[in-house]
Amino acid sequence: MSNIEQTLSIIKPDAVERNLIEKIKSIFTKNNLTIKEDKKIHITKDEAAEFYKVHQSKPFYNDLCTYLSSGPIVVMILEGENAVVHNRKLMGATNPKNAEENTIRKLYGISIDKNSVHGSDSIDNAKKEINFFFKS
Repeated sequence: MSNIEQTLSIIKPDAVERNLIEKIKSIFTKNNLTIKEDKKIHITKDEAAEFYKVHQSKPFYNDLCTYLSSGPIVVMILEGENAVVHNRKLMGATNPKNAEENTIRKLYGISIDKNSVHGSDSIDNAKKEINFFFKS
């Protein structure tokens, strides 16, 4: 039985700025994740704070919110077999230095903050995050 899921992916400001949108999208599509919906948006710091609320107790929270709202981002709904885990494998470790070869963060990440992409870390969070950007 197949386990088709949806997950949220964000191409962060550093990657948008460096014109990596199509390169990153092609990694998803070549690896059997379908881009169901996508849009390029620019969110406010307040929206970023709401989106990253789960991290609000962490020391990096404020910088994270400032960064995500610092420029245009591309939000996407990815769909495929075990999409949440599959997307996280394709992204690689949060710190690009520790990411496996050929993962998005190894290829394009600049630093632990500017690591080019975000992906939901669970089915529950994927639903919340998709609803955050794609409210029907």
